[in-house]
Amino acid sequence: MTTPRTSKPVLSRRTLMTGAGTAALGVLGGVTGARAFGADPAGLAAPTATSPTPAPTGFATFAWLGTSGWKIRTPTTTVLLDPYVTRFDTGLAAGKFAATTRLRVDAAALDAALGAPGTPEGAVDSILVTHTHWDHFADVPHLARTRGATVFTTLTGYHLALALGVAQKQLAVVSGGEEMHLGDLVLRVVPSLHSRTATGALLFPGVRTQVPARPRTIADLPEGDTLSYLLRSPGGRSVLLLGGSDYDDRALQGLRVDTVALPVPSTDVTADYAGRLLGALGNPGQVVLVHWDDFESPLANPPRAGETTRVRMAALTEQIGRISPGTRVVLPEYGTPLDLL
Repeated sequence: MTTPRTSKPVLSRRTLMTGAGTAALGVLGGVTGARAFGADPAGLAAPTATSPTPAPTGFATFAWLGTSGWKIRTPTTTVLLDPYVTRFDTGLAAGKFAATTRLRVDAAALDAALGAPGTPEGAVDSILVTHTHWDHFADVPHLARTRGATVFTTLTGYHLALALGVAQKQLAVVSGGEEMHLGDLVLRVVPSLHSRTATGALLFPGVRTQVPARPRTIADLPEGDTLSYLLRSPGGRSVLLLGGSDYDDRALQGLRVDTVALPVPSTDVTADYAGRLLGALGNPGQVVLVHWDDFESPLANPPRAGETTRVRMAALTEQIGRISPGTRVVLPEYGTPLDLL
């Protein structure tokens, strides 16, 4: 989850970002429905990667659900990652964050975004959970109960899901290092880390080693350890999906992914955030920025973000372009399919 801020962000329509990293709008080869940014003013810098990135094959489409959430569809499989669509108000945007905010689920919003249960559009085979903060996990138990999907999550997520009425047979505990078939995809679970506040603390820390009382508030959903997920197509292309704006670069060494979905950090406490990631992954061909939108507003394009966040997005874009000129930075829109595999 993004670190709560104490000042109210100014929300505006998504336009060209000003300051460092400003670039022209564009469309990436093989990636549609998104804005592409480069490090040069025109956004046209020639790639300088030592080896070309193979073009996407159209095997899978990725539709951004806001925050770090994705709906991924292949010829045989539908996978969700951190689907948080209800997006209720916690006071965060107004600078009045309340840990006692009650959990709720907006079933109509979920059906509108994902398709209704019992329909081909609304069918879900698997749900991947990076961690169990509310803006990643709150909608997961409802989706599991109504869609019959298998939930891949930490031991904490397992116990929280049981407390929220998910059948044990639908839960798969993972901890990092697993590599398995997921329909026509190959899934690798990668140990990861959650972002820190400006003081280095963690919001709602803790794990659940047994089934707790039914969670009622957002504070009842602790972080519970953090994972990331790497998906590979039969053709060998790969996408790494991060849920928090930190990572264990030792766990990323040698993965050599084509695309990484990278949350925008809300503080500078993580040292060399862009550089260590790009180095560990061997300068991937694409970075898709996620977890930058106002996740307390309904899903509606263009996504909204505060001006402070936009400055951070521009700075991160500039850093990526400076460190790895061959890496393209993509800004997604809600629900618009991206061709990434």
